[in-house]
Amino acid sequence: MDIWNDFFGATLTIAGHDILWREVIGNGFGFLSAIFGMRRLIWAWPVGIIGNALLFTVFMGVWFSTPQEHSLLGQAFRQVFFIATSVYGWWRWNQSRKGRAQGAPAITPRWATTRERLAYLAIAAAGIVLVQWVFLEVGVGWDAPRWYYWCDAWIFVGSIVATYAMARGWTDFWLVWIAVDLVGVPLLWHGGYYPSAIMFMVYGALVLWGFVVWKRAAREESPRPEPATADSAVG
Repeated sequence: MDIWNDFFGATLTIAGHDILWREVIGNGFGFLSAIFGMRRLIWAWPVGIIGNALLFTVFMGVWFSTPQEHSLLGQAFRQVFFIATSVYGWWRWNQSRKGRAQGAPAITPRWATTRERLAYLAIAAAGIVLVQWVFLEVGVGWDAPRWYYWCDAWIFVGSIVATYAMARGWTDFWLVWIAVDLVGVPLLWHGGYYPSAIMFMVYGALVLWGFVVWKRAAREESPRPEPATADSAVG
């Protein structure tokens, strides 16, 4: 227990700010998960789950001891949904990997269809409206401005949409992550979660590269219709 407590409360000081090692390590697992995801390896999911569990304890400062003055409920509870969605993604990628050559990527990326894209955009829009209201009603333990709840709701909902899209193998998920990062970095920095903010900035560069990799794979690996033969044309 002493070893666990020492790890749980361990901090380092950077530029006068106390930062939890849990936040640094949790984000390290998240970055490694993103690399595995870009390479379409099954390990992306269990590695990500470990990072999510650690980051939940970081952002839920109202329950756990943290150096920050306030909690980020959206950031905290999205880790719970990350874990649930990651279990689904782990299962789906395992199913997709069956029958593939050993060492081959677990899935073949593709763009979401128009119907799928309209569906997840509509769900995201409705989810943001609902979640910001819930966060506002629950409160965050400090006098947060109104815009904070909308930003936190988008990070929460957008992250879940992106993770689900990754589980489905949709190339779209990288673009959703970019949109999440554009809001997440300023909000995390504003809340004093500097390692996570820096991690999001580095992650943004990885997301851009991942989008290029998956877009290329979707184009090169997608099955192409066989050319029509003379017999088939007659038939």
